Amino acid sequence: MELYYSFSVLIVLTAVFSYVNERFLKLPPTIGIMLMAMVVSVAVVLGGAAYPHLFQEFSGFISNLDFTEVLMGAMLNFLLFAGAIHIKLADLREQKGPVMVFSTVSVLISTFTVGLLLYYILPLTGISAPLIECLVFGALISPTDPIAVLGILKKVGVSKSLETKVAGESLFNDGMAVVVFVVLLQLAQGKEVDLSFGNVAWLFVKEAIGGLALGIALGVTGVRAMKNISSHNVSAIITLAIVMGGYLVAHAMHISGPLAMVASGLVVGNMSRREGVLTDSARDYLNKFWELIDEIMNAILFLIIGFELILIPDITDYWQIGLVAIVLVLLARWVSIWIPTKIIPFKTKFNNDTIRILVWGGLRGGVSVALALSIDDRLHKELFLSITYFVVVFSIFVQGLTIGRVVKRVNEDLEEAL
Repeated sequence: MELYYSFSVLIVLTAVFSYVNERFLKLPPTIGIMLMAMVVSVAVVLGGAAYPHLFQEFSGFISNLDFTEVLMGAMLNFLLFAGAIHIKLADLREQKGPVMVFSTVSVLISTFTVGLLLYYILPLTGISAPLIECLVFGALISPTDPIAVLGILKKVGVSKSLETKVAGESLFNDGMAVVVFVVLLQLAQGKEVDLSFGNVAWLFVKEAIGGLALGIALGVTGVRAMKNISSHNVSAIITLAIVMGGYLVAHAMHISGPLAMVASGLVVGNMSRREGVLTDSARDYLNKFWELIDEIMNAILFLIIGFELILIPDITDYWQIGLVAIVLVLLARWVSIWIPTKIIPFKTKFNNDTIRILVWGGLRGGVSVALALSIDDRLHKELFLSITYFVVVFSIFVQGLTIGRVVKRVNEDLEEAL
């Protein structure tokens, strides 16, 4: 009953905030909902002295939501599948070089750039933390968030090749990010970790390659099942089973559930487009079904992110290092994109305008918050959660609302040059 109560409250608030945003604010849905949730959070905190019972009830409701489990164990799987189902494999193959490099090498470069810079800058603000803990923060903040990125890309009108680069990177970087984060977190916790190349490579292969293989198998099986039926509803239920059952299998096998969802989404989306697999009406039904799930999950996710502000009572104590972290993350993002484009001979040349869009379009979101919440309290959790929140809020509100202008300006400059 408690689960039903919590979900009901989230759905009602999501509906109310969505209406207010659509009717009055006119912001992108996820950004508008997150903004209102943050405003409500601040109002609840400020009103806590006058109405302590209300504050305790609301903060208790939010704290009882295990955000890390809710996102990483449930919502992320639906959102990744919904995002991947619309991507064409032909476009992805065309950009496979940049996608593979940005989702692996760039994550490593960004992790160590952020971690090292933060380690040396923290003491200047009167705070100190071990290097390994700073590297943990670098790992959780470096991967771009597929949920935030895909939601924004739908609106800005970038070229197909650039959209595939950004979307592909954000969908696939979970494999490397999880391995790096887990290894560094275990080191920070004082656990003995075998850092030999063979062991780390095996962790990556097991997480990433295992997840992709499972996803492909699930996708192929699901499409073959859908090919033999005519009911649109049953087809939709099969895709739900792929996502929900697939996560359980991935969890049991200790492989990457997110990558399994990306792979299965790509397989289902592309195989269903082949002639004779699904009728046009069945394919249209499936697309609209997952668009609806995507919208609902996105809205609820950003609602929860906004409310997570309540769980960081001393966030104002870290505003200085929070602002510094925003600059560090952007700088690390630029370095992690610029270095590969200058060293690796990609098929297509990357000019400064493309790099600028890739850097500014590398949004951070719920994944970073969820990973920060999973850190132990004794590892300066409040510090890293606070600065993660600063980076995420800046990323969503400032980068998310201005990436369209950046793209427009780049296109205008290109037209003038021609």
